Amino acid sequence: MSAVEELYARLKQIQEPKGYFFNRDREKAFDILAGLIANRERYGYMCCPCRLASGNREQDRDITCPCAYREADVREYGSCYCNLYVSADWNEGKMPAVYVPERRPPEKFHF
Repeated sequence: MSAVEELYARLKQIQEPKGYFFNRDREKAFDILAGLIANRERYGYMCCPCRLASGNREQDRDITCPCAYREADVREYGSCYCNLYVSADWNEGKMPAVYVPERRPPEKFHF
């Protein structure tokens, strides 16, 4: 089993009982999980691969997966910002797949 498959299985077991499901597009989910693994190797923690990280764990706490914005994003849009975690309704096509705007405040961006 690959590292991505192991992470998928472990997180699925933890997150599904909480109502968070992986995107039904398994290839997309695996790409994002691979990015999380790469960031863990790069920074020492799994920060969102869809955002710019600073490399400082404390500054990036809000974008460490699952990010601080996931709950509100999934509640409002059916999906988190990067489309890794979604609601059951989103996966079943009962709600539209729309763009999820960035909730992270601009002062947290590290350019």
